[in-house]
This record gives sequence, C-alpha cells and structure tokens, in this order.
Amino acid sequence: MSVKTKTNLAIDCAILIAFLVVNNPALTGLAVHEWFAIAAGLVLIVHVLFHWDWVVNITKTYFKKLIHESRFNYIVNALLFIAYIIVFLSGLMISRNVMQTLGIRLPASPAWREFHSLSANLALLLTGLHFAMHWKWIVSATKRYVLAPIHSLVRRPVMRQPAVQPVKIDKSK
Repeated sequence: MSVKTKTNLAIDCAILIAFLVVNNPALTGLAVHEWFAIAAGLVLIVHVLFHWDWVVNITKTYFKKLIHESRFNYIVNALLFIAYIIVFLSGLMISRNVMQTLGIRLPASPAWREFHSLSANLALLLTGLHFAMHWKWIVSATKRYVLAPIHSLVRRPVMRQPAVQPVKIDKSK
C-alpha cells in the first residue's frame, strides 16, 4: 500500500505544482501557460486512471447504499473533471502558441475567452473544495512519506569521539 500511496502523493504534488504554474499566466507568460496546461492535463489523466477503480466502484454503487461523504466526493470530482475538460478545450480554442505550433489557425472569439475564464474560475473553486475534502490524507501522507524521512535524517544521532581522552593516573608509584 505504501508504494501506491507514495505514487499518489507524487502525482498529487505534480498536479499542485502544475496547477500553481498554469493558474498564473501573467507570471509565466502565455506560451508556458499553454504548454504547461497540456502537461497538467496529461498528469490529471494519470491521476484519474490511478483512481479508476474508485470511479468504477462508486459509479456502480452510487444509487445503492453509499455513505453521504462518498456521494458528495463523487459529485465534486465529476464536476471538477468536467470543468477541467471545458478549461482545456476552451483553452485550445483561444490558444496562440500550441495550436499555431500544430499548424492549426482558429478565428479569435471573445466568447471562447469568456468561457475559458468562467470554467477556469469554477475549476479553481472545485479544486479548493477537492483539496479541503482530502486534507486529512494530504497531511497524513506528507507527514509519513516526506517529513518523517527528512526528520529521521536530521535527528539521526552522530557518534562523536570525545575531544580529549581521559588520562588514567597510576597512583601506585
């Protein structure tokens, strides 16, 4: 289980970093924003595939006996997935770098830009909610797999030799 948890934590950290970079195009520039968004989309696909068993199991049992928290989590995740798909597609429609590199020219449309902005804001809100819902796991996994190993390295006792060796005095003389 720890390998799966470590992998999940690594994927989640990559998503967080990508999310922070992609959500600030003024800081990174438009080209980095667009290309990093493509990379973030790929990492998100890996994330969904990593949790595919959960998606299938909850989908099968959604209308049966299912605790309230799992239903809410499922709804938030489904809306988040849809929001990211819309952000991604609308981003491609207004792209100035990615599509041009691929040799595709699309007419500029303020409607797509507005759609992209609205869906990005919704995705940001849902990402915050998703993050909050998984906060206990995030803290637990970070403590166990990131902070504990660092702590053990820092706290590892160092065997030191005394600076001066005690001298034995022979009182028999």
